[in-house]
Amino acid sequence: MALEQYKAQFALLFKEMVNQPKDDHELHEQVREKLVELRALGMPLPQDLVQLERQLDEAGY
Repeated sequence: MALEQYKAQFALLFKEMVNQPKDDHELHEQVREKLVELRALGMPLPQDLVQLERQLDEAGY
């Protein structure tokens, strides 16, 4: 999947978050899944999402 498609998926994920807030654990899992996919493909990781993942990890989600 192209980087632009991942960016669109992240944008949709965050739009859904604003419109229908989900629990933090579910958000963490979705962000983690997308970052794992990007890592597996050797694609660059959006640093703001890496930071969000780190913050959720530290919060125990």
